[in-house]
Amino acid sequence: MNSTNTENEIRFSLDTTKGVPVYRQIIRQIEYAILSGRLQAGDRLPTIRSLAVDLKINPNTIAKAYGELEIRGILNKQVGSGTYISGKKPAGEEDARDLKIQEVLGRFMEEARSLGLSKKELMNLIEAYDERSMQ
Repeated sequence: MNSTNTENEIRFSLDTTKGVPVYRQIIRQIEYAILSGRLQAGDRLPTIRSLAVDLKINPNTIAKAYGELEIRGILNKQVGSGTYISGKKPAGEEDARDLKIQEVLGRFMEEARSLGLSKKELMNLIEAYDERSMQ
């Protein structure tokens, strides 16, 4: 799992173990950042090259994500200047909720892995926490 912050405080968190293509994860995280207000029209995204280096992935993956968002009208590429958020909003509120859940879970799982927790240990901790909070 790789993660990084852009100049506009969007944190990319990638998980290659779940089968979701990396470019899709990037698209979802940009869309959520727009829907949550962390990215707004006119905000500049990192260059393809710099984001690829930060995330340690192929630049073509970033280009594919940016390209799809540009086709949808969510991003504007300006040659020689950069890639910017357009004024068009991405998907609706239900999608935003799913994106937020994925973002939160991504950070949570990253932290749990860094603490050396197995999936089973993590599930037990979640169940114990849930039981305590219901009392």
